[in-house]
Amino acid sequence: MIKIILNKADFEYDIYSLTQAFFQGEELYLLYDISEDEKGDLPYQVKRRTELENRDRKARLTLSVSFAKNEESILLSLLDNEEKLIEKELVRPADPEDRREIKNAMKKSLYGIFSRFTGKNLPWGTLTGIRPTKIMLKHLLSGMDEGGIRELMKQDYLVSDQKIDLGLSVIKREEGIIKSLHTISGEGNGYSLYIGIPFCPTTCLYCSFPSYSIMGMKNMIEPYLDALKKEIRSSYELMKDRTLDTVYIGGGTPTSLSALELDGLFSFMEEVLPMNGILEFTVEAGRPDSITEEKLKVMKDHHVSRISVNPQTMNQKTLDLIGRHHTVEQLKTCYGMARSMGFNNINMDLILGLPGETKEDVLYTFDEIKKLKPDDLTVHSLAIKTHSRLHEKWAEYEKYAINNSSELMDIAYKAAHDMGLSPYYLYRQKQMAGNLENTGFARTGAEGLYNIMIMEEQEDIVACGAGTACKKVFSDGHTERCEDVKDIRTYIDRIDDMIERKKVLFGHSQD
Repeated sequence: MIKIILNKADFEYDIYSLTQAFFQGEELYLLYDISEDEKGDLPYQVKRRTELENRDRKARLTLSVSFAKNEESILLSLLDNEEKLIEKELVRPADPEDRREIKNAMKKSLYGIFSRFTGKNLPWGTLTGIRPTKIMLKHLLSGMDEGGIRELMKQDYLVSDQKIDLGLSVIKREEGIIKSLHTISGEGNGYSLYIGIPFCPTTCLYCSFPSYSIMGMKNMIEPYLDALKKEIRSSYELMKDRTLDTVYIGGGTPTSLSALELDGLFSFMEEVLPMNGILEFTVEAGRPDSITEEKLKVMKDHHVSRISVNPQTMNQKTLDLIGRHHTVEQLKTCYGMARSMGFNNINMDLILGLPGETKEDVLYTFDEIKKLKPDDLTVHSLAIKTHSRLHEKWAEYEKYAINNSSELMDIAYKAAHDMGLSPYYLYRQKQMAGNLENTGFARTGAEGLYNIMIMEEQEDIVACGAGTACKKVFSDGHTERCEDVKDIRTYIDRIDDMIERKKVLFGHSQD
């Protein structure tokens, strides 16, 4: 266990995340050494971590972060299990009034301490957020040249040359797409719509998305869709003076619904939304065990332009282990059926680092994927998410090796290149194996526009459905969110509250 003690409830996410990146797989315990007077206004979660008797819990290492008054300096100390000092560093931000400067200076110093202690360098340096390319894209769009961006990422964030190269290739591709989107949608007046279907055939081992077994929720489908339609209609009324760029139906697994239910949802959308003018209409077909010829026909009839048929791996033993109740042959059959019906933009998702998979398993997966030639390939690094079965039942799975590395990521990049696919967006997650990234590859013209919009935060996202989150992007670059409740029954009962939240978020002026 590693203990983190702060004398102020500030920057805790950044400190925790960077510690987690260096010490993957270890339990981290965060607590606060705060006076009684300072505890009054703290959130409950923070108050719970102020009990200093928890210092007695045995820790392999203790990180102490001590902020001086007015944050003119920060003392970082790393101690061993006997609380003997291993390393310390006094951080003096150049501008104590600039929170960004304080945070970056502290993280660079903390990185140095951890790097010297572990002998590790992280490919993404001090960056712990999920959107590393957002920083680069902002500077590119504001006129900074490639050399300036490269220097910034190396000096300010300690990012490796390889990841800077990757980021630059992604943002240069995104730049053209984003500019054309904004031109088409009315000089930045566009928005995207996400619709969540929180049902799945089964829940995969690694999944933490809000989803429910379709077999156990049959009686909830109709009332859920009724509430969802009400929310979609209200959202359109709220945004009717703006241009709808993309629609993305995700989940869960949207194709858990029957063909009749999908047809009803799509027909309703065509009645209330300007579907004829949108640039992209994506449906995550996802699980091959939920795809039928009838459902594909419904999607084709309603002009769905992009679908996902997701294998995650082409190794049957791994599919069985992670709870994907389909076969590799089913995947190939579904993919072939979609191609034969005229779908010309098919995405596939793969995961590196699945339990028990070897380098040979990964090579086999990519050899099989090459035969199918998807238009868009998303390669994920496994993230062991807190609310997944993999995390909750770790004792059952820790015997399986969970390996991800730059070597495996290099295999993925080479395979994508061999298929004529190049990177067009990327993002990261907490607790990601190998501290790497998720990367989307696509042939030119097949890029997932919604993926770019949600990751680079270039336009508002209106989200409808249980467990979804809206995002409003302001002119100064900051964002605000509102979320729908995750529980389906609560969502149905409180649908008017969900609608009201959107009115509050989007109902005022753009700035």
